[in-house]
Amino acid sequence: MVQLQPSSQSEVIYPDSDGKPMADNTKQFRWIVTIKENLEWLFADDPNVFIAGDLLWYPVEGNNKICQAPDAMVVFGRSKKDRGSYKQWEEANIPPQVVFEILSPGNKRAEMNRKLLFYDRFGVEEYYLYDPDQNHLSGWLRNEGFLDVIDPINQWISPRLQIRFDLVSPQLQIFYPDGTRFLSYTEIAQQAEKAQQRAQEAQQRAEQAEARAARLAERLRALGIEPDDE
Repeated sequence: MVQLQPSSQSEVIYPDSDGKPMADNTKQFRWIVTIKENLEWLFADDPNVFIAGDLLWYPVEGNNKICQAPDAMVVFGRSKKDRGSYKQWEEANIPPQVVFEILSPGNKRAEMNRKLLFYDRFGVEEYYLYDPDQNHLSGWLRNEGFLDVIDPINQWISPRLQIRFDLVSPQLQIFYPDGTRFLSYTEIAQQAEKAQQRAQEAQQRAEQAEARAARLAERLRALGIEPDDE
């Protein structure tokens, strides 16, 4: 009689997708992209800070049911290489230190409570939950082994990221350590276009000044004066 060998942990399949959409609406998607990409720019020069959006995180080897896909997550101490999912045991057992979630009308309270418990249980240091419809930001910081509520959250500076959260405006404003504001892709494109226009205008002015100088030199030569003579 042939005996079947028990499956090993290496045979467990860890899907790269949970089948759920990244966002439920355009506002939620815009916020996810804005936060994730601005964090990418913030740590662009540090090869050992990994940032991802909507990437499945598996904290426990051998169990593909225990997973979560934060809207954005930051992992200090891991390279920027591409990944299909974040398998913590393959990453020096380092969990994401900072995670972000953007609330949508479809998110249920029970679902968000489960996420909070998950992040608390598996080692997240900072967790931020933003509701763009209500302009409400909640935050939790690990204290004495547990995620504790950050209060007050307005003007809070993330210990890990050194970014500042400002809720005074009609919507959340996030600021880099140098005080500049997180920008959306549209705002960045507009700024780039304006910068390009300014560069073109400067080039045109330089060319016009050069042409005026050439005409003046010709007139001086016509009078028998060499413009280069002292």
